[in-house]
Amino acid sequence: MRPIFADTGVLPVVHGSGVFYRGGTHILSLVTLGGPKEGQLIEGMEVQTVKHFMHHYNFPPFSTGETGRMGGTGRREVGHGALAEKALSAVIPSREDFPYTIRVVSESMASNGSTSQGSICASTMALMDAGVPIKNPVAGIAMGLMLKDEKNYKILTDIQGPEDHHGDMDFKAAGTKEGITAIQMDVKVAGVTVEILKEALEQAKKAREGILEVMLKALPGPRELSKRAPVIMKIMIDPSKIGAVVGPGGKMINSIIEKTGVEIDIDQDGTVLITGKDREARTRTKRKR
Repeated sequence: MRPIFADTGVLPVVHGSGVFYRGGTHILSLVTLGGPKEGQLIEGMEVQTVKHFMHHYNFPPFSTGETGRMGGTGRREVGHGALAEKALSAVIPSREDFPYTIRVVSESMASNGSTSQGSICASTMALMDAGVPIKNPVAGIAMGLMLKDEKNYKILTDIQGPEDHHGDMDFKAAGTKEGITAIQMDVKVAGVTVEILKEALEQAKKAREGILEVMLKALPGPRELSKRAPVIMKIMIDPSKIGAVVGPGGKMINSIIEKTGVEIDIDQDGTVLITGKDREARTRTKRKR
């Protein structure tokens, strides 16, 4: 693999930040933590839900030394962001344990192969820097292939831009020390054998272990929750009292929100989440229940 560098806390104002360099691929990831009400509402033909973890990826033209328009999100950005989001989703804590809305944004500052896997590494660092208690750190690597026939081939680890362009495979494998959380394969040949796939996965595992070693030297585990993040207080009330807390037309709950400046989220099971930056305001809100 090319030289690897990882660090956290590079931007002190944000909730969490991480950088990851692998050769000429440089990624900066930023984490923002919000309350339950700041989740993203998803309304499709087959699904209606609220996302409380999201990863967004940006690839500006200067990443590859080019000039161009800085427009809206394209197909490439959506796909790479979704791949990294899937890889990280496996280690995000449950809402019962960590009821925050988490948004990660990865910025590609320079690109020479597999910025999506670099984004996974940088995002892992940023999540730990923000104090998100992830289950395990995640790293990703891109594997390549030079194929003549089934018996004459070479598996490449950590492919660069030219190896991606001229090679026969771009196989991205992300995961923890315990297993894979996301994979994606692009091939320019009719297919690959099981033996080739097995060898690629074995080399990818060794590469991920080496990357994780560098990452964990920079930050061994999640820090305490960022002091700049909102603090969430969780209380339980009798579900039959929810109507009284909300009041007619929401009059009671809106009055509490207006007086204390907090956000209040109530579930049907009686779980009440009070989100605010002021600890005293949250305490006053609790007393008003």
